[in-house]
Amino acid sequence: MKLRWFLPLLIILICSGCGSRAQPVPQQRQNTVANNLTQSSNTPNLLDGSEKAVRTTKPMSLADLRAKYQSTFWLHGPSSKREVALTFDDAPDDVYTPQILDALKREGVRATFFVVGNRIEAHPEIVQRMVEEGHILGNHSYNHANLPKLSDEDFRSQINRTDKLIQSFTGYRPTFVRPPYGNINEPQIQWLASQHKIIVNWNVDSLDWKGLNAEQVKSNVLAHTMPGSIILQHAAGGVGEDLSGTVQALPDIIRSLQNQNVTLVTIPELLDESIRR
Repeated sequence: MKLRWFLPLLIILICSGCGSRAQPVPQQRQNTVANNLTQSSNTPNLLDGSEKAVRTTKPMSLADLRAKYQSTFWLHGPSSKREVALTFDDAPDDVYTPQILDALKREGVRATFFVVGNRIEAHPEIVQRMVEEGHILGNHSYNHANLPKLSDEDFRSQINRTDKLIQSFTGYRPTFVRPPYGNINEPQIQWLASQHKIIVNWNVDSLDWKGLNAEQVKSNVLAHTMPGSIILQHAAGGVGEDLSGTVQALPDIIRSLQNQNVTLVTIPELLDESIRR
């Protein structure tokens, strides 16, 4: 008789215990447990938060990118030879570019022009003149887009489209690329490197795009130029930009450098890079 009552009672007790273990832990208790796992009550908190809260991935600066991709991304050439390169952006137009070409021809100097694709289409006769007079053409995008803002597809289209236009005049695709505004990101550098291209920015900025007069442009260039320098000027600009200061300063800049026994060369000459045909 006792056994008959004992077995049902045992079953009830076991089931009751299972039910109590299945009850969820209150949220407040969960939080307390989590806190105790990460730090004891006597440990001061981190002033500016946890590593996870503060350490976020940031884009690399242009200086960082230049340091990381030294064989692909150039700001200047070697300082071992007394050579510098004159470079001109945003060409061609039909106002300033012909005047720049006239000055270079008079002084017997060849330069490197980073040309914009849709301006090639607008002024093919001026591009033809550049080629005939021995200047080097580099890729400056199709319509002067700020490249880091583009999708991969649009970025590559900017480069490829302009490459084809340049090739139609020169017979070869250009090796050298200058991103508009000097702006570029790491994936874009990696893709250009995979295409065997070289990014060329500058280490001497004339600041001519500010509408400076000839003396100001000349001072900006000559005060900072040293062997191996890549000098940035413009042979065309945006709407309303006055580049007459560059046109007027250019002969004096050339003669002043030559009087210092500095040779003016093109980018492939400065970087000892052959033009890949």
